[in-house]
Amino acid sequence: MPEKIDYDAKIPNNVDLASDRRLQRALEGWQPKFMNWWGEMGPTLQTQGVYLRTAVSVGREGWAHFDHVNVPDYRWGIFLAERDPDRRIAFGEHKGEPVWQQVPGEYRAELQRLIVIQGDTEPASVEQQKLLGLTAPSLYDLRNLFQVNVEEGRHLWAMVYLLHAYFGREGRDEAESLLLRNSGSPDAPRILGAFNEETADWLAFYMFTYFTDRDGKYQLGTLKESSFDPLSRTCEFMLKEEAHHMFVGTTGVDRVVQRSADLIVEHDTDDIAPHGGIPLEIIQKYMNFHYTVSLDLFGSETSTNAANYYTSGLKGRWMETRRKDDHQLTDSAAVLERPRADGTWETEELQAILLLNLDLRGEYIADCQTGVNRWNKILSDHGIDFRFALPHPGFNRDVGINSGHHVTPDGTIVDEPTWQAGKRKWLPTTEDLTFVRSLMHPVYERGKIASWVAPPRQGINGKPFDYEYVYLT
Repeated sequence: MPEKIDYDAKIPNNVDLASDRRLQRALEGWQPKFMNWWGEMGPTLQTQGVYLRTAVSVGREGWAHFDHVNVPDYRWGIFLAERDPDRRIAFGEHKGEPVWQQVPGEYRAELQRLIVIQGDTEPASVEQQKLLGLTAPSLYDLRNLFQVNVEEGRHLWAMVYLLHAYFGREGRDEAESLLLRNSGSPDAPRILGAFNEETADWLAFYMFTYFTDRDGKYQLGTLKESSFDPLSRTCEFMLKEEAHHMFVGTTGVDRVVQRSADLIVEHDTDDIAPHGGIPLEIIQKYMNFHYTVSLDLFGSETSTNAANYYTSGLKGRWMETRRKDDHQLTDSAAVLERPRADGTWETEELQAILLLNLDLRGEYIADCQTGVNRWNKILSDHGIDFRFALPHPGFNRDVGINSGHHVTPDGTIVDEPTWQAGKRKWLPTTEDLTFVRSLMHPVYERGKIASWVAPPRQGINGKPFDYEYVYLT
């Protein structure tokens, strides 16, 4: 399979689309529908050019090119990582067999469902972030927003290609539906709850790209292990792009915490709201909300669906090939902590294969903690005693074994009145949201930045912070 991407084609690709005229025509028929969706549901702010990276190769080195691009003219396309002709199935009942280049008939419905759910998340986040450009804190941040948006659009293309290429009429119908559902729509919402939440301010955007895009990393990581090779190769390339989205979140929260810490020291007070900063308590509340909403994306702790996906070879574990076990889990056990009606916790030993969602969630939680450690180091370097913390995994949950219980951030199970009394301390209130949004004034002047966030340590692709990343109309 060619590594280079054909940018002369109507739809840029490295899958030799021109050799399949029927598939090419079908995707070229979907393309204007995508552009209509982008025009209606994509970024509201009009620009003349954004300094974007565009994939030019799927190899390990030199895969991206940077230049100013008029966003509606961005060349969305279909890019799969290089094929390994010797790749074998790494887990489940088909372990050791050659990976599949076509969809096995017995797994067709399950594979299609996995691809549709992944595909549904990609346009959803673009819809959630539609208005953010109107309040960007700097041209650097505005550029990062557009970069995230165009790559989410390309990730949609990645899943649509698989649906069109491998799932016939049903796949084409599902590809159409990906543009008909909309984030937060009362009639046709997105499939997963986190993707129907509002992203109405930039602190929420940083938290979303840190926590929710990080969930995306782990979901893509499990699909990269898939025995269906085209899905595996698609997700492998998507993970290259996903890394930037998480970088935006990590460094975005870094910069908010940095600015708040600077203001606390400068004014010798924790009450930095009058000085145009975001209080640490509000940052913690945003963290609590976005983290727990993202935990819901992992599904129920016990899951026969996840077990069946694993046994069938459709979806593996994070870093499956590095695991030191039999990769079949028929005799392995794992422990689940669950809440009891009397307000205490109990542990239960279950088959490990039934707890694959919990296994993946554990990898995610450990990864999330690295960001919290970064943000706490900023506070400690400023001599500030406050420390951020991830809440207990049972806190504020709508999915799984904790959804019917009230669990505080420290893991205490409480009754309804206690929960209602403490909720204002733990989750963003209407007043908190209103305050943060009151700070969201656009700063479009080169080298300038809003009062509530620090500038980045370095710019994009070696450019300085005061580079003209976006040409505005």
